[in-house]
Amino acid sequence: MSETRTALVTGANKGIGYAIAAGLGALGYRVGVGARDEDRREAAVEALRAAGADAFGVPLDVTDDRSVADAAALVGRRAGRLDALVNNAGIAGETGPGWAQDPTTLDLDLVRTVVETNVIGVIRVTNALLPLLRRSTSPRIVNVSSSVGSLTRQADPDVDVGPVMAAYAPSKSFLNAVTVQYARWFAGTDILVNAVCPGLVATDFTGFHGPRTPEQGAATAIRLATLPDGGPTGSFFEDDGVVPW
Repeated sequence: MSETRTALVTGANKGIGYAIAAGLGALGYRVGVGARDEDRREAAVEALRAAGADAFGVPLDVTDDRSVADAAALVGRRAGRLDALVNNAGIAGETGPGWAQDPTTLDLDLVRTVVETNVIGVIRVTNALLPLLRRSTSPRIVNVSSSVGSLTRQADPDVDVGPVMAAYAPSKSFLNAVTVQYARWFAGTDILVNAVCPGLVATDFTGFHGPRTPEQGAATAIRLATLPDGGPTGSFFEDDGVVPW
């Protein structure tokens, strides 16, 4: 089995996901670029390779069982194991003026769509890749969350958490809770599972609003994906440390 460490990043064709893939590639990881769009995926792979990274494309729709199973099989053929899984793919869902999602008029299909990607998709991908992660001597799972998933911050009137997002914010709270359950399940093993808030990053996801670059948003996710043995697990991090829950 190759000694080169391998990572898979979902939603890695652009924005924060691409920056995470680039950062791991710069550290010597072989990086699987998980993305649905073939053209964008291959363009990202070419750009990563041009920068010196060992990158390969992974067709991946996190909402589709067959797509995820095929992706796991592809990673297995290419690498034989997986050392780091970064569940970055996510959606906000349709919003109204000012990015708001009004809980009193919320379309239930919108809630289902957001949860299907942001939560169920993470579970689907994680469980499909677990056999490969178990082959690693230091497997790491990182779930890209958001500070809007913090109930502590959402409930504090003195904290500016932006608009009410009645589908997206609860999906990230749900993801944080799922992260803890995985960490509890793997307690006492080498598998470390954490969530990360990249901050408000200027990407197309945010309409390019935000003070942070994708590289800044990726930094903590990269750190968690490369934690040493005995590192933290079951926590929710941002640049400044643990996010209050």
